[in-house]
Amino acid sequence: MPNNKYIENLKELFKKTFNEEVTLIENIRADGSNRQIIRLFLRDKSFVGVYGPDKKENRAFIEFSKHFESKKFPVPHIYSYDEARQVYIESDLGNKTLFDCVKEERKGVEFPSSLIDKYKKSLSYLALFQTSTLEGLNLDFCYPRKEFDEQSMMWDLNYFKYYFLKLGNISFDEQNLENDYKKMVDFIKLAPRNFFLYRDFQSRNIMIKKDELYFIDYQGGRKGFLAYDVASLLYDAKTDIPPDMRKELLNYYLNLDNIKKVISRTEFLKYYYYFVCIRLMQAMGAYGLRGFYERKTYFLTSVPYVIKNIEWILSNVNFEIKLPEIIRVFKKITTSTYLRQFSDKQLGLNLRIYSFSYKDGFPDDPQGHNGGFVFDTRCLDNPGKNSLYAHLTGKDIEVKKFLDNNSEVEKFYKNCLSLVEQATQNYISRNFTELYVAFGCTGGRHRSVYMAERLYRDFINKKNIKPVMRHIYLEKENL
Repeated sequence: MPNNKYIENLKELFKKTFNEEVTLIENIRADGSNRQIIRLFLRDKSFVGVYGPDKKENRAFIEFSKHFESKKFPVPHIYSYDEARQVYIESDLGNKTLFDCVKEERKGVEFPSSLIDKYKKSLSYLALFQTSTLEGLNLDFCYPRKEFDEQSMMWDLNYFKYYFLKLGNISFDEQNLENDYKKMVDFIKLAPRNFFLYRDFQSRNIMIKKDELYFIDYQGGRKGFLAYDVASLLYDAKTDIPPDMRKELLNYYLNLDNIKKVISRTEFLKYYYYFVCIRLMQAMGAYGLRGFYERKTYFLTSVPYVIKNIEWILSNVNFEIKLPEIIRVFKKITTSTYLRQFSDKQLGLNLRIYSFSYKDGFPDDPQGHNGGFVFDTRCLDNPGKNSLYAHLTGKDIEVKKFLDNNSEVEKFYKNCLSLVEQATQNYISRNFTELYVAFGCTGGRHRSVYMAERLYRDFINKKNIKPVMRHIYLEKENL
């Protein structure tokens, strides 16, 4: 429980506000916050009492709450505030957050429709916060700055450098990292920023009460960019939103009328993934501060989920400006066994299976792990030398029958399968989320394709493994 002084101050404020005594007090956990939060009961009614050690932060929350409520946004009602004692009383929105809904409603990897609906509703409200609340908002109450400007971004990036990279034992070239920071900030500061930036729009700050959404913890809000808040929600670490669902939700947001009126899809996406990176780095800085520095190890359990998001970015995003040291640091983070050990659950393994032609070289490893397997199938009989099969591929039944009936092919495949199975089990136990397996042959058309297809089939139904297959030569030739 908080220090009795704060409790007594809240009890006095309660009596002054409602002219009655508190009948019961309960503690409420405040994740990642120095605030002390308690539930105050008056018989069958409950309220929330807060002690905030930072007066400017308290004032921002109070004034923002009043402003948002005046515009009919679902936020806590402020009953009273004692600025001198740094305590206030607000409406009780319960204990259930959107994050709790994710834990309760999600079964397996995919999101059920009930969760998708809640996320879409959250994004609809976000768009309203961003586009309709600046009018009449006194930016003098913003804390610590009126705008998410270059200084704010550099604070976040250095937060990541000093509390995560240094304490997480990730080496880096400080000057090169600073150079990348400056390049990135100089680029994204050109994005439109005449909007309200919520600053911490994530699943634990969205309350669910009687199936309605309510919003809290916007005291860090200020004038800023649209993309940052979208990234905060869709790359929220432990919610572990699947990439296809993130894409669906992003498209939903960009198609909202009040967003289409203020920014084009092209303009938004030009800057979006840079803001994703800044948000991920800010989050890692917070996990480092709370986890490594303050020894609150619970916060470190989010780190492997952030690593998973970084791996996706490294695989799928082509940045317009070159950020070599940031990319190098990201790759070091993804290969850190030390950082992966903190997960409180198995994250699952992406098994990336490729076929390729040695004439074109090995397929790229976008995650940068520089590990995995490359199997050379050129030691096996080549169906391509037979005119019956030359025009076909390893996906065709005739080629499959030809190779299935070859004992050397069977022996080769079984050996490959045994190695991959051993590696997958080890990687899953260590919470590594990526394994690269490539099969090469002369033309990239028959033997390598056959092996990749066969391995994919053998792993498609295995628990905690998601195989993804690409035929590099066939893609190039549109076969």
